[in-house]
Amino acid sequence: MITPIQKLKPLQEIAGDQKISGVQSAVPFKSVFESAIDAVKETDQEFAKGKYLLATGQLDNPSSLMIAASKNDTAVKMLVQLRNKAMDAYSEVMRISL
Repeated sequence: MITPIQKLKPLQEIAGDQKISGVQSAVPFKSVFESAIDAVKETDQEFAKGKYLLATGQLDNPSSLMIAASKNDTAVKMLVQLRNKAMDAYSEVMRISL
């Protein structure tokens, strides 16, 4: 069946206690995107499984398919927004004149 929605982890928990040259680093950029991509993959698999179960008549609760679709849509939108913000930040950095 569909797994319940998990709570969001604080950024400090994702970053752990990583230190670079004595200064605590921010959240690793790569891990934020990896977790967002993993969320999209998981929700897409849940949605595909729900569609298969509905098509074969094995789905007991049709509302679970709609919940899976909403979770998938939200995960994809979140990933797109992360990408957009990263592109905006890159554009800002490129506009800086030294």
